[in-house]
Amino acid sequence: KRRVVRAIKDRLKNDFNVSVAEVGDQDVWQSLHIGISAVGSNRPYMDGLISKVVDAIDKMNLAEMVNCKTETLNMGSGDF
Repeated sequence: KRRVVRAIKDRLKNDFNVSVAEVGDQDVWQSLHIGISAVGSNRPYMDGLISKVVDAIDKMNLAEMVNCKTETLNMGSGDF
């Protein structure tokens, strides 16, 4: 499992400049729960980036993606 986690994290960090961490199921060897974050000022760009990251994980064929949840937070005062 560690090898799979490391491969996913390294590739996403290198290819997309996103932050990646294992955020759940650390004690379950058959399951992997990762969180990915990115910061930007252009909503369409960020939506596209996250979509590309999800596609990249799926195409790695290192693990089966069973569920995917995305969330966007607007921390500024203007329209995002």
